[in-house]
Amino acid sequence: MPKISATILTYNEERRIEACLESLRGIADEIIIVDSFSTDTTLDICRRYGCRISQRKLTGFGAQRQYATSLTTHPYVLAIDADEVLSPTLRTSLLRLKEHDFAHRVYSISRLNFFCGYAVKHCGWYPDRQIRLFDKRYANWNLHDVHEKVIFRDSVAPEPLDGDLLHYRCDTLMEYSRKQMKLSEVKTNRLINQKENISIIQPAIKGLRAFIGTYFREGGILDGSVGFTISRQDYFKERNAYAHARRHRKRNKNR
Repeated sequence: MPKISATILTYNEERRIEACLESLRGIADEIIIVDSFSTDTTLDICRRYGCRISQRKLTGFGAQRQYATSLTTHPYVLAIDADEVLSPTLRTSLLRLKEHDFAHRVYSISRLNFFCGYAVKHCGWYPDRQIRLFDKRYANWNLHDVHEKVIFRDSVAPEPLDGDLLHYRCDTLMEYSRKQMKLSEVKTNRLINQKENISIIQPAIKGLRAFIGTYFREGGILDGSVGFTISRQDYFKERNAYAHARRHRKRNKNR
């Protein structure tokens, strides 16, 4: 029977990691943890599940995932986040693959995202299909700091698997806002290094476009108050990124 290596990146995930690890029982033949120096009980929980643990400073998610993949001993790698859980249907799909051997080099999996316990079916959050199971001899992660993805030859067609990755993005609005703020900071740094001029009204326009895109084009309106909240957070994330980049450039120009 073919074997699967699972990789998980962690940092202070004591609230979620056990559910993730429990869902991997019978699926993962080894679990590789790459931890960014957690200060809670995350690693104690991982040790109870027999995980192989390596600690490494996080300089970018793509590089961190590549490093985790390099530590695996089996060709097929299942990349899962600490706040994700395999659904029963997805577990069945993976067990079936192991029983009948892998016929493809890369597999795509839909991800069902939860916002404060609510399963979000719109806002561009579902099916949110991603490559999470792949043969590392033919595919690997790119080196993007955020929004990293598995890359492979154009001739390879990902095979969709039945079932969802259940992604518990946040338990509170404050937690989600903090995550959005971090993404906004990453975009701010990217904008600072670009030569394109940022006008005084551009932050508001970019924010409004983000809101409209999420709420109307991606159907966030169908998710009710949750859809509005997510769309509003997208507005602030985009507006703040452009506003902070503009202020940074203005300060540098006046020096």
